Amino acid sequence: MFSGNIQPNIVSLFSSTGSQPLSLFSVEVDSALPSDSFVHLLNDATSLPAPSVPASLISLPRTFNDEYADDLCSGKHIRQTVLHIQSPTLRTTFIQSPSTLSPRVGDKGLGLKHTWLQIQVRNLGREWSFEVGIADKAGRHGVIRCSTFQKIPEVVRNYGSVPLLHLPFAFPSSLSNPLTPWSTVTLHLPKFIPYFVSVCRGQRSQDDGCDDNVTAPSLPFLPGGTYSHLTYVKIYATCRLRRIWLSSCVPSAEAPIPWEFELYGD
Repeated sequence: MFSGNIQPNIVSLFSSTGSQPLSLFSVEVDSALPSDSFVHLLNDATSLPAPSVPASLISLPRTFNDEYADDLCSGKHIRQTVLHIQSPTLRTTFIQSPSTLSPRVGDKGLGLKHTWLQIQVRNLGREWSFEVGIADKAGRHGVIRCSTFQKIPEVVRNYGSVPLLHLPFAFPSSLSNPLTPWSTVTLHLPKFIPYFVSVCRGQRSQDDGCDDNVTAPSLPFLPGGTYSHLTYVKIYATCRLRRIWLSSCVPSAEAPIPWEFELYGD
């Protein structure tokens, strides 16, 4: 999608406050659950407007919505439009960019070469997952999936036509009294490429073609070597989403992100 374009240092894939926030994304919901599975734009502080009937919003976690909400939650919400993604069947409800993924060999998908990915997401107290597709310089593709329900790192060899690296993910604990249920998830994409081989080796499973003695050359189906580009991004239910962007370097005092990317309390 972007492989043939000049790519600036920062590229915003999704902004909930944009005029067409889902222009680069497709939306999938569970049609068998019209009241529980939907994707809807609303104000994070008020949860309005309500979704169309029969859809019904879940209750917010009590940690961030209790009898003292006016006092304890001041600043915990953002008074902006965000994207609410909800479903009890996580895998069937998601947004994805690009909207279609071609199985053709050599298809680069998004084709974005930036090494850092950031996702601004709100914890709604339900299971949540997201995944990204990557490719190395040799053209080998892989999928990195992070899930709140995953317990240990695992490589799934037969996820479609590419291997999947499934990693545990956790939001800050409510016991730590976080300032907000919102988090900015930051991934350095090149860092994950060696994990495909190391996690596969650690699984010690002959059924998956992995054992303690395997080396990268003996696993040609796994990504390895130098990172090339991002192929796709997929965000599953259940969460609220504000922004997804990519950058060429980690945000720092020397390379700050644009002010409009920052999170501001209500």
